[in-house]
Amino acid sequence: MKDNRPVNLDLTTIQLPVTALTSILHRVSGVAVFVGLALIIYLFDQASASEESFLAIKECINNSFLTRLALWAVVSALLFHTVMGVKHLIADLGFGETIESGKRASTIALAVAVVLILLAGVWIW
Repeated sequence: MKDNRPVNLDLTTIQLPVTALTSILHRVSGVAVFVGLALIIYLFDQASASEESFLAIKECINNSFLTRLALWAVVSALLFHTVMGVKHLIADLGFGETIESGKRASTIALAVAVVLILLAGVWIW
């Protein structure tokens, strides 16, 4: 029996809806937060060891582009994951169960997350 269904092997041509995109990014940000917490815990541990180590961490953050970039990435993942988590909690309460309202909620949550990430970037830099 021959299968006549169309097969699309080029994943770059698939247009995901905003709900699928935010759902996938929510999972990715969760992994990034989990991995990034190791950096945050390490920095907190080193900064709380002594006054000298606190000043060394502060100087490293102030003078290192890569450290600031890493901190911004972790904070951005945390903000995005939090905003999308709140959106999921609101949806679990029964709001936004239609396709249109789900798309609207995903778009609003994505916009809020982008604004918060940009504000975090201004704060860190």
